[in-house]
Amino acid sequence: MKHRLSLLVALLAVTACSAAPVDPPTPSSPSPIPASPTADVFTDYWTRSGGAATLGEPVGEPIFLDGTPTRVYRRGLIAVRPDGLTALPLPSGWAHSPPAELEQLPASPWRATLTAPADARPLTPVEIRIAAPGYQGRAVLHLYDGQARRIERQVIDIVNGAGTMTVQPGGAPGAHSALLIIDGAIAGGSSRLYTLDAETMLVTGQERFDALYPMIRRFMEQCVLEYDLDGTPVRGYRSPDNPLLWLRDHTYQARGFRYFEQDVTSLIDAFRRAQRPDGSFPDFLARPSIGVLHPLRKEVEADVEYLFVQAVYEAWQATGDDAWLRTNLDAMRRAVRYTLNDPLRWDAQHRLVRRPYTIDTWDFAYGPTTTDPTTGKPAPRHWIDDQTIWGIFHGDNTGLAHALELLARIEARVGDPLLAHQWRAEADGIMERLNALSWNGRFYTHFVPLEPFDVPGVDEAAQLSLSNAYALNRQVLSRNQGRAIVDEYFRRGLQRGETFAEWYSIDPPFPPGSFGLAGRPGERPGEYVNGGLMPLVGGELARGAFRYGAERYAFEILHRYYFLISTTGASYLWYYPAGNPGISGEDTLPTDGWGASAMLGALIEGAAGVEDRGALYQEVTLSPRWIFTGDVDQAQVTARYAASDGYVAYRWRRLESGVEIHVTGSGERIHLRVPLPERVTTPSLVTLNAAPQDYAIEDANGSRYVVFDLTAPFGNVQVLWATGSLQPIRLG
Repeated sequence: MKHRLSLLVALLAVTACSAAPVDPPTPSSPSPIPASPTADVFTDYWTRSGGAATLGEPVGEPIFLDGTPTRVYRRGLIAVRPDGLTALPLPSGWAHSPPAELEQLPASPWRATLTAPADARPLTPVEIRIAAPGYQGRAVLHLYDGQARRIERQVIDIVNGAGTMTVQPGGAPGAHSALLIIDGAIAGGSSRLYTLDAETMLVTGQERFDALYPMIRRFMEQCVLEYDLDGTPVRGYRSPDNPLLWLRDHTYQARGFRYFEQDVTSLIDAFRRAQRPDGSFPDFLARPSIGVLHPLRKEVEADVEYLFVQAVYEAWQATGDDAWLRTNLDAMRRAVRYTLNDPLRWDAQHRLVRRPYTIDTWDFAYGPTTTDPTTGKPAPRHWIDDQTIWGIFHGDNTGLAHALELLARIEARVGDPLLAHQWRAEADGIMERLNALSWNGRFYTHFVPLEPFDVPGVDEAAQLSLSNAYALNRQVLSRNQGRAIVDEYFRRGLQRGETFAEWYSIDPPFPPGSFGLAGRPGERPGEYVNGGLMPLVGGELARGAFRYGAERYAFEILHRYYFLISTTGASYLWYYPAGNPGISGEDTLPTDGWGASAMLGALIEGAAGVEDRGALYQEVTLSPRWIFTGDVDQAQVTARYAASDGYVAYRWRRLESGVEIHVTGSGERIHLRVPLPERVTTPSLVTLNAAPQDYAIEDANGSRYVVFDLTAPFGNVQVLWATGSLQPIRLG
């Protein structure tokens, strides 16, 4: 009874002390929290609550946290409340490791509370209000992100017991916390000062850029197809001209939907379940509600397997889920081994992927309309027979080489590092052999027949097909090859005459009837993939132009796409050369997600320059390219994976002779590439957080970039210059 009474007296004293008015103190006589009784109370309650086995060992001394005396432990808190002591879980951001200052610094006799608006966005100013009754003088605010990393340290003057300061939040999302330090001791803190959340956004003040993401998102939201398949929900992005879920269409649309779609795995899981014993995949899934009872493969296709690897890798980037990645490892290995070994897909002589003579990566082969063997109806040549013309198509091989590199990264993370070396060696060999066979010095020859074959009425050596644009972003080209392809498109754009864009599916097209499509669009030149114009080509071309030093050309492509969709309110898979939309059939959508997502990739990864080098934006290459536009003086950009907390954000500002970039994110490392203006060869000063910064100069086909790494959650960068020697006028 005596023990319980003394505990109650001590508890009441602590509680009263935390709530009672405080007389204005002098520096020599502050109003302290009674340290010894408080420690005794916490220790007693901790012991009776299970001690270290339950809450873990204490972290530092009792402090004033969230407006009440509190002691922090490794796995929880004990807080003094009006009705007694209460054990609470650690703040979510402190679960891995509470702020180091809790252990390093003593408790202050001063008591401070901190408040701020409940919600915050990256790099958007937040006002923090501080109340420290009776105190007047300097204090230091430490701000921590959602992983308890210190992201801010600011000195503040407290006047008459109050102060305010403005911060620009960043770092990991979630509950951000803060501690106020007075005279080297913790005077108070907040375990949840505000909650940081991020959402993909881009604001430059120029509508042609700012309106693109909202418009493209609206288009793509009309492409969602969701239903139960064999009792399991499947959600994916359908083909723009077919009411089914094709692996190809969904995979390429991931370039766009990653920024707002939370379910990025269920369709991939469904395709994994549909994988065949030999390692191959169907092109599309069953959809019983419209009579498609089984997944099917178009026999002439040779790209589905590498697309599965790409789909898995990019979904993992958005989720960071290593366990899910590991569940797909066997399926990916079987898929690439099928392509590399099956005589239907692999040419043993050239040691390259082979396929029937199709237009680029499409699913119908050369020859007149034939008869579907299953339905007896007129149909394109989707199958293989004794009339099939075999050859090497470059896109299958650049796509496979890219997928092998992605699989090597996956092996290094969750698989067999020895296999990673094997996959990379195979990819290098494919590109070496493909370059020797198909590279003509300006672009990849469309199709190289395995036996002599000529198509009458077209110069096949001059045909530029759409997978050249895809190759620009598959990380398989030399710098000179990439620039040569961009130059070729630019040259053809200058010569296009009445054609509204150079986004050719193939140029020049095949003569009428070369590919029989049972009377559907595409049999004539300028239709569908026989010379129609495709935003998916324009988007890949723009992203590649940003990559290979033709930035102004890339911005011009984005401008043309904005003009196209803003004036019509629609986006189609393909257009006639004059600009009127191509309608392939009754299932054609005016909200093509395939091309729209390619354009969004060019905007965010190219113009805004945000590229993920791993998963969750843990390692980012950041190349803000707004300097190549004449009318953008500032930009605020956030790229966020909707399926996780991974994001990166920055504010970019043009200075009189330089640029300033304030950057943050959820990750660990940012590889920053700051382009210099065309007339500048070297900067006069580069600073990081106001300190001079070492850097290198990278030449991207004539464009010069200042490059260095940031390793902290925040970076405030300035790159200044004086006009140097003029560079040659460049493309775009």
